[in-house]
Amino acid sequence: MSDKNYSFFGAVERSFDKAAKFTKWEQGILEQIKACNAVYQMRFPLKRDDGSVEVIEAYRVQHSQHKTPCKGGIRFAAEVNQDEVMALAALMTYKCAIVNVPFGGGKGGIRINPKKYSAYELEKITRRYTAELIKKNFIGPGTDVPAPDYGTGEREMAWIVDTYSAMHPGEIDAAGCVTGKPVSQGGVRGRREATGLGVFFGIREVCNMEDVMKKLGLPAGVEGKRIAVQGLGNVGYHTAKFFQDAGAIIVGLSEHDGAIYNESGLDVDDVFNDRKKTGSILKYVKAKQFAQKEEMLEMECDILIPAALENVIDGENAPRIRAKLIGEAANGPLTPDADEILAKRGIIVVPDMYLNAGGVTVSYFEWLKNLSHVRYGRMEKRFNENMNSHILGQMEALTGKKVSEREKEYILHGADEVDLVYSGLEETMIGATHEIMNEWKNNPEIPDMRTAAYVVAINKVAITYAELGIFP
Repeated sequence: MSDKNYSFFGAVERSFDKAAKFTKWEQGILEQIKACNAVYQMRFPLKRDDGSVEVIEAYRVQHSQHKTPCKGGIRFAAEVNQDEVMALAALMTYKCAIVNVPFGGGKGGIRINPKKYSAYELEKITRRYTAELIKKNFIGPGTDVPAPDYGTGEREMAWIVDTYSAMHPGEIDAAGCVTGKPVSQGGVRGRREATGLGVFFGIREVCNMEDVMKKLGLPAGVEGKRIAVQGLGNVGYHTAKFFQDAGAIIVGLSEHDGAIYNESGLDVDDVFNDRKKTGSILKYVKAKQFAQKEEMLEMECDILIPAALENVIDGENAPRIRAKLIGEAANGPLTPDADEILAKRGIIVVPDMYLNAGGVTVSYFEWLKNLSHVRYGRMEKRFNENMNSHILGQMEALTGKKVSEREKEYILHGADEVDLVYSGLEETMIGATHEIMNEWKNNPEIPDMRTAAYVVAINKVAITYAELGIFP
């Protein structure tokens, strides 16, 4: 489905230019916002377990330093290239601006298929990559803070923070050089499911807007909505799970090896556990299989959530999409051609650049935790529980009535770290959704939600530049 001449960064620039026409900023400022500030391409040797030597190709891009540090994940994938990393770094700049996270955009990538390397080889690659970043000052709690992405996770982040700390002895904020770490290494609770939860909060807020749902011919709310999720990795699984728990019906799921569907609904955990045992979702007996996994994108559903790789919906298959609303959980799953076709058909696309910002939002919380050196909730949890207990006791004494045990437990509960993280993420996604929707409603010429999101992002970045006095 991918076009050899397709440029992901070119697609991001195209979307940017489309939105720039709806802003008041002069061309020079727009060009500065659009440009990648720094691109670091590196190659280094790896001695494989069999004794052979392989040259590893890797990147780190800092798209914008209008706010520091730069922020963005590191992906391990065989398809990694400079164009992709530049595009993802640019999306990070706009994403952080929309959700009011005070970072510039960055991104990293190592061109390997992690499944073809042993854990020891991956550790050597990760540690060497970190050392190369340190040499050029492309990592640090105040300069550039990586995070997990496709093909990486808590383990790789632990290797990075360990390497950074070893090369910066005595640096008190060293843990803040990377986010997405294990909790024991300074990570924050709730980070693993953060992107999926952010996707859920964002789409739920759009679904709660009665005027928007009316246009799509759907009732307001999430309950009963038929949802198809493409990709059952960390983001796809958690997104599907949160929707299922909220009363939505998961009718389709797809992975790299195929897709399954069931009109009456799939149990996400059942499918996930079955895949663990059998190695493929196609062996799940309580569902029908699609002949080709791409067909799932075109199935009958209310909400389609592409949560895997970029460029899966393009000008060729966009006319056949039957979902009424698309939530971009992945980065860049739609091409600009697909955007135009879907906008004309009245299908709303909730754009990646803010919808999957749950990861960076919670990464921001983790970074703040590392700089403050205290766990969220540690200082106020017990105080709040004691205060709630006192208030409840007074109310029961005054009314002569007792609160049920279940309600009592809920009222007395003091917020711990994960509660505060979830609450902060919910507030962030609701606020960003309304900001974008208001921009779209206030300017009827803006063609779609993505363009409105870019307008919001451009305005925020440009104001920062103006306030810094960089542009007179």
